[in-house]
Amino acid sequence: MNTRSITKTMLIILAVPFSAVGAIWFLYLLGYNMSIAVWVGLIALLGVDAETGIFMLLYLDLAYAQAKTEGRLQSLPQLHAAIIDGAAKRIRPKFMTAATLLLGLIPIMLGLGDRVRRHETHRRPMIGGIFTSFLLELMVYPAIYEIWKWNFEVKKEL
Repeated sequence: MNTRSITKTMLIILAVPFSAVGAIWFLYLLGYNMSIAVWVGLIALLGVDAETGIFMLLYLDLAYAQAKTEGRLQSLPQLHAAIIDGAAKRIRPKFMTAATLLLGLIPIMLGLGDRVRRHETHRRPMIGGIFTSFLLELMVYPAIYEIWKWNFEVKKEL
């Protein structure tokens, strides 16, 4: 409802598996079993990833709108340049989100400190999810956005 577009909502929902893939791989590599605590961590991770997906869409939409008002959307390379501009502006905020989460979760992962308890293992799979979300959201999301905009909006206006 926030985006007022089913397509944009589907793009945001598409960002969610980016983190789930890394979390499941990390669970497998560490030999963890699925438990209620792990599911709680996964749900928190998916919420963070949906939020970062919304911001990525916002940055891409702003770059697209700016290029459109300046008349720079006459070809696929121009659309590509506008999308790269929007995605590049998103690198630093995405990196800061990932870095803060990782810095907060690494002591839990390593079991450092006297307050880390067994029930905090639900946060450990988030490390793998944050890493894959960081990479995939910056590489795959803009490519899908470009395909959508080129085939359903820009090409029709030419």
